Amino acid sequence: MQNMCSQAALAGIPFFTEQHREVIRTVARKYPMRVTPYYLGLIREPGDPIYRQCIPSEEELTDASGQSDPLKEDDHSPLPRLHHRYPDRVLLVVTNNCAMYCRFCTRKRNISDRTTAITNEELARVEEYLNDHEEVHDVLISGGDPLTLPLESLENVIRAVRNIPHIDIIRIGTRIPCVDPERVTEKLCSMLKKYHPLYINVHFNSPAEITPRSQKACSMLADAGIQLGNQSVLLRGVNDSPEVMKELLRKLLGMRVKPYYLFIPDMVTGTGHFRTSLETGLEIIHSIQGWMSGMATPQLVIDMENGGGKVPLSPEYVIDKEDGKYTFRNFENKLYAYTDFQPCQNPV
Repeated sequence: MQNMCSQAALAGIPFFTEQHREVIRTVARKYPMRVTPYYLGLIREPGDPIYRQCIPSEEELTDASGQSDPLKEDDHSPLPRLHHRYPDRVLLVVTNNCAMYCRFCTRKRNISDRTTAITNEELARVEEYLNDHEEVHDVLISGGDPLTLPLESLENVIRAVRNIPHIDIIRIGTRIPCVDPERVTEKLCSMLKKYHPLYINVHFNSPAEITPRSQKACSMLADAGIQLGNQSVLLRGVNDSPEVMKELLRKLLGMRVKPYYLFIPDMVTGTGHFRTSLETGLEIIHSIQGWMSGMATPQLVIDMENGGGKVPLSPEYVIDKEDGKYTFRNFENKLYAYTDFQPCQNPV
């Protein structure tokens, strides 16, 4: 992998003390570390939002809560590389490689220094499965990070999926524009635009991640006709305040990225120090809805443990309901009445 920053590279950074480096070495023996020089350069001090997302913490070793696979992805894998949890869509894991190992990763169990990418034989089996399941109309290509694959390998996957007649939508999940934006090239964009309708969900969690370089990467993808959405994870010490989240959302829209999901952190062992309460998420959404454009409002979701799937969460706006009469609380906390439509029971 090009442009990777090893633990040794931290030695030249003044605020990484020997104590920091020893913690990193200890944690990385269980949960490996990988960070791009670009993303490392965004750190301003230990413990800041960038640092928390990419630098190992000793809290990863003391957290015994959660599970290694809380979403039970492996239980919904009819064959290697493929997860079929929802009726009309599948998740295709094309690599376990990422440009950066996020410390809160849902697939922390798959993090390793050994890169594995989908083989031609595995891809052929996926094609066979999809051809046999005409109820599937949407394929999410994920990983790892698909944009770490060589361009030819990535195109082979996209082409194979696009050639299946009943697949209407192809999505790609990536963090490359955020953590290694130079990998978004004209050559990549020219290849991707051949396979529309193609959607890309990027992953920004902090306003500090939006820089001229990440803005340029997203602009190149948008200029290629790709609709961009953003998936954030609600992370303690990173974005768990209305003020920070609203700044992030404004900046996302400014670079043509639609806020899509705001995830409650998954119950993954080793990530407990990132978790917030559900009330924190609901408070943030309440601070956005009505106070910012609807374009800026992501859907707050929790991916249920044990394979229950995504459940949307929303602040409570219905205060009372009786005999078809509703009382609503609006974004300003003012109360308004609404009478539901009642069809005529005895039409003439």
